Amino acid sequence: METVVVKGESKPHVVFIPFPAQSHIKCMLKLARLLHHKELDITFVNTEVNHKHLLKSGGPHSLDGEPGFQFETIPDGVPEGTPEYMYAVCDSILTNFLSPFVELLGRLDNPVTCILSDGMMPFTVDAAEKLKVPIMHFWTFSACAFMGFYQAPNLIEKQLIPLKDESCFTNGYLDTVIDSIPGLEGFRLKDLPGYIRTTDLKSADSNYVIESIKATRKVSNVILHTFEELESTVIEALQPMIPHVYTIGPLELLLNPIKLEEETKKLDIKGYSLWKEDDECLKWLQSKEPNSVLYVNFGSLISVSLEQLLEFGWGLVNSNHSFLWIIRPDLVIGESASLPQELKDMISERGFIASWCSQEKVLNHPSVGGFLTHCGWGSTIESLSAGVPMLCWPYLWDQPTNCRQMCKEWGVGMEIGSNVSRDEVEKLTREMIGGAKGKQMRSKAIEWKKKIEIATGPNGSSSSNVEKLANDIKMFLKN
Repeated sequence: METVVVKGESKPHVVFIPFPAQSHIKCMLKLARLLHHKELDITFVNTEVNHKHLLKSGGPHSLDGEPGFQFETIPDGVPEGTPEYMYAVCDSILTNFLSPFVELLGRLDNPVTCILSDGMMPFTVDAAEKLKVPIMHFWTFSACAFMGFYQAPNLIEKQLIPLKDESCFTNGYLDTVIDSIPGLEGFRLKDLPGYIRTTDLKSADSNYVIESIKATRKVSNVILHTFEELESTVIEALQPMIPHVYTIGPLELLLNPIKLEEETKKLDIKGYSLWKEDDECLKWLQSKEPNSVLYVNFGSLISVSLEQLLEFGWGLVNSNHSFLWIIRPDLVIGESASLPQELKDMISERGFIASWCSQEKVLNHPSVGGFLTHCGWGSTIESLSAGVPMLCWPYLWDQPTNCRQMCKEWGVGMEIGSNVSRDEVEKLTREMIGGAKGKQMRSKAIEWKKKIEIATGPNGSSSSNVEKLANDIKMFLKN
């Protein structure tokens, strides 16, 4: 179904607002670009801190926009560098963001047709009600993880959460099978998103999730960054609960044909990154054999202890395989990521350390044979799109759910225990790069890559859903 726009008609104006974190901004910017290509005007709203980071990373003119695509900001409400910054930002989102967002929308020149908000920005539902405009929520997660979040009120009602006391973390309670969630049959409590691991629903993580889900349950249109063939069972289970569910992933493959067209060269967003990307690692990869390198990246938010960092480091060097390791300046909790000289010397023989990189370029490089990941959904779907299997070290949020699906359902992952040890890292790295299980998983990952190419092709499910999404937004303008 082609998008139709009658000349002379005003274009729909969609206001995007992502949760203020790297993977959410990247994902929502990609959808914004896609919808802009389908004749929708876009205002993309970042927090002031992230807008500044994007400009620093991409250059002073990287967010100049183009006709019909503009960037705006609202205050974070929290000074950068505040201790436990992301928790402070989450608290600020719940208490400070509504007024400046409503004020911003009120002064935009072009009337707002629709708010397209990250599902983790709950205040946007109140904003839509105040301004009497339609709203859509985009959960930049897998359908399985979204279902796990969406069921939070039901899990509370059944008294499965909060956990009764600290002993539940170690006494096997988290192995309880939950068969009451449609589409997630056979899931254990520990396979659900991290918000369930609490003895207090007022704790920062749990409270934020519950507030977000309360808001999303008022929204009729929910977008998920997945594709039907990957998660058909849970997508079917969601449809009776939510009037309109759009599965529109992976966005990168939907964008690829558009990038070739001259008009989008005007809107060069430099990889959507909050940090400057190191291209030296791509040159290093050129010198390596196909499928011989393990890529290691724990995403943009997770922190590790120095002890965990060292266990990973020694495990990687002891595997005797090549590895590309992304170590952000803020990766280690409370201190710099200083490695002992002996370990540095061994890394220099086999490994390459960078502070940040273009992940999609790395994953699509022929020398990369596996990805050691925290299992964030952005990383997971990028790895599936590149046909690269994963070593999984989930931490919080949606990551335990993604890990479970990779290892048990999709056949592309092996899990590293939460108490990471160098011996386990060494063993699993060897299995991933040189072993029979790694080869088998690589073959399965390539199968998923082919299915993704079909889903994002001209008549694929995701391509059709993006068309439907664009046309449904256009109908808001007419109603």
